[in-house]
Amino acid sequence: MKKVEAIIRKSAFDDVKEALLAVEVTFFTYWDVTGVGNEKIGHVYRGVEYSSTDIQRRKISIVVSDEFLERTIKAIMDSASTGKVGDGKIFVSEVNEAYRIRTNERGNSAL
Repeated sequence: MKKVEAIIRKSAFDDVKEALLAVEVTFFTYWDVTGVGNEKIGHVYRGVEYSSTDIQRRKISIVVSDEFLERTIKAIMDSASTGKVGDGKIFVSEVNEAYRIRTNERGNSAL
């Protein structure tokens, strides 16, 4: 099992959610996060300059079986990419075990 964590633009979230559902990833958690990015240039919007160092993003956390890993990553990459700085990042880590509390299932069947 793998844990996929993606930090994406908030504006891309609906597209990513639809892409994940299309590849049968039906359970994930998400929350709004703020981070500091690599780009240090200020931006001007309607005549007002603002700092881009504090960046509002959405973080998605998904635990998938090994068979679902590549399609999960591809769905996120294809749907979140604009080709511009700030599209986000994906991190993958190993999950040793999963348990479903209600039924006491464990492993892939708990997903």
